[in-house]
Amino acid sequence: MSTIVALSTPRGRGALGVVRLSGADSLRIANELTASAFAFAAKRVTLCKLVEANGVVIDEVLVTYFKGPHSLTGEDVIEFSCHGSPAVLRKLIDLTLKLGARLAGPGEFTLRALANGKLNLAQAEAIRDLVSAQTEAAAKQAVRQLDGELSRALEPFKQQLIDVIVVLESALEFVEDDLPAPQLNTLDQKLGVVQSGVEKLAASYRLGHLLQDGIKVAITGSPNVGKSSLFNKLVERDRAIVTELPGTTRDTLSETIELDGIPVVLTDTAGVRDTVDGIERLGIERTQNAIADADMVLVVLDGSCALRDEDREVLQRTASARREIVLNKSDLASFGKSNGNFPMGVRVSAITGEGLDTLRTAILKSFDTATLESGSLLVTNARHHDLLLRIETELMRGRTELKNRSSEEVVLVPLHNALRLLGEITGETTTEDILSEIFATFCIGK
Repeated sequence: MSTIVALSTPRGRGALGVVRLSGADSLRIANELTASAFAFAAKRVTLCKLVEANGVVIDEVLVTYFKGPHSLTGEDVIEFSCHGSPAVLRKLIDLTLKLGARLAGPGEFTLRALANGKLNLAQAEAIRDLVSAQTEAAAKQAVRQLDGELSRALEPFKQQLIDVIVVLESALEFVEDDLPAPQLNTLDQKLGVVQSGVEKLAASYRLGHLLQDGIKVAITGSPNVGKSSLFNKLVERDRAIVTELPGTTRDTLSETIELDGIPVVLTDTAGVRDTVDGIERLGIERTQNAIADADMVLVVLDGSCALRDEDREVLQRTASARREIVLNKSDLASFGKSNGNFPMGVRVSAITGEGLDTLRTAILKSFDTATLESGSLLVTNARHHDLLLRIETELMRGRTELKNRSSEEVVLVPLHNALRLLGEITGETTTEDILSEIFATFCIGK
């Protein structure tokens, strides 16, 4: 297998940059690049000069050698820690290519670790999730899956399913009469335990995917109710332009904040009203799209004056959405004194910050975030969730056929499907096409 090379730190200028090599020629290339008169020791860091073939020194680097199979990929791995100059890093990679390495593809280091049995597919995907984690809670879940917790949670289900399949296969092969009712009930109970466990894991995705993707919250309302001011207050900086002129916001604007370990993607939108301004109408169309795409909508009303027709229109449009009514401008003397028929909502002031803590709590309240505090394992990966739902369906089919006293051949078909799908989560039965699709989402240096 060829030796691969990639930059493993972000592109651009920095204090340090790391270039990683993996493959049989890694040690030879490191020796040639450092003109070493000694052998690099495994799991030791060596200070060397990085030199060209003509003896010109490029940089002073730290070289770490991981001898296979005791490395991330299971192969010989070399890591160069250089000064973070883009020119130096480019030069180093160019020199490794001249000495026989090739550029790594997305996630190829992790793919080699998978191929060499250093981790399974669920753990490999956890590396990607850890790199992309936006909050501490997301990082903790990724580390748990990287440690194999999801794989360990699935193993008892797999074993119980195999036990049931073995009994049915044996009956098919050796037993002339139908299995007795008590034994069928025992098999059904085992499948019920597996199905219940799979259902519980699948249900955890409702919160788990929010750790990776964030809760999408759209801030909407009629013009001049203080949407952009509220947006700025929640993101804690002047991100949106705020003026006294209605219709200032013409486009959607998004920022991510963290609430109790959950990333929340806030989107400020254009005020909803009838207008002949073509640009403003485009902004209102984008507002409608943002509302449709949001997990929650904050409907902002001006609590210092009576409801307007535009307010009623926004309330009607968002009636079927998960929403929170926000009564803004509580700092004004006229707040709450109008004769308008106001709905109940969270009282806030986008100027003083009054009520913002209550609003933050209200955003999280309907998403059952208390599960995070319980320390439960959460499914955060959409692929895993889809497979779990398909496993659940196959188990239901198998149990139905079992209760209907169908032949063993008919019962075994969905059970074998469920077993195969369980293997797809950890990579035991995953096809090359699926692997290619998964690893295409990885960064180059992982």
